[in-house]
Amino acid sequence: MSGIFFRKNMRRIAIQGIKGSFHDIASHRYFEDEELELICCDTFEQVFQHMKEEKDVIGLVAIENTIAGSLLHNYELLRDSGMTIVGEHKLRISHSIMCLPEDEWKDITEVNSHPVALMQCRNFLSEHDMKVVEVADTAGAAANISRKQLHGHAAICHKDAAQIYGMKVLQEGIETNKHNFTRFLVVSNPEKAHTLRKFEELNKASLVFTLPHEEGSLSAILSVLSFYKLNLTKIQSLPIIGKEWQYMFYIDLSYNDYTRYKQAVNAITPLTKELKLLGEYRNGRETI
Repeated sequence: MSGIFFRKNMRRIAIQGIKGSFHDIASHRYFEDEELELICCDTFEQVFQHMKEEKDVIGLVAIENTIAGSLLHNYELLRDSGMTIVGEHKLRISHSIMCLPEDEWKDITEVNSHPVALMQCRNFLSEHDMKVVEVADTAGAAANISRKQLHGHAAICHKDAAQIYGMKVLQEGIETNKHNFTRFLVVSNPEKAHTLRKFEELNKASLVFTLPHEEGSLSAILSVLSFYKLNLTKIQSLPIIGKEWQYMFYIDLSYNDYTRYKQAVNAITPLTKELKLLGEYRNGRETI
């Protein structure tokens, strides 16, 4: 069948941010050696909207950072979306400073980046005499400098953004804390979940539940999980709007025995007012 070419199916990934952002980097680290079509969104709400409108779209969303903590709003978006978690990835947040190819250190008078990135590079910035300007996105800082040819300006972002936007890396690894990781969740339409994970590799689950407003209700749940020897790797509470001092609890569980894990979930279900499984997946690996 000469003259006919078959295009390999690409993964369609919705992320918050643009090419070169940490969401982009995490997507390519997770779907290693796969061809990706990125759908770049301004907000996390748009990420979930794309998944709702197109069932083949996969979402990748940050859920927590080892320094800044949990992204609470993303827990709510995940719970309300009806989507399911199919994977996770832990990316070490390493920052580089970059400029236009013609510029050198002596030319740099201003540095641009997201306020969180600037905070994470506080020690580095204190050693250099540059005007610090906050912008909405790390990779967006590099894109803007490149597009407008802003000589004398530098961006702080992931080193991979330099190649994308034709920038020159002046120095890598300028972050103060070298043990800063962001955990990203890979989320999909439940109908597509079986194509994105293998049952025999499942060893982690995320759930959300509410409890009766009674003394000892949470400790009862924890006792059951302990009895079944499940590892509670995270617990996050969020207030229930309109019900003062009552909370939803988001938990992550890791397990080696799927049967015991399911027995534990069945055992705690009657102790809750409402329980929802957010996803079963494989414990994510860490990359730079």
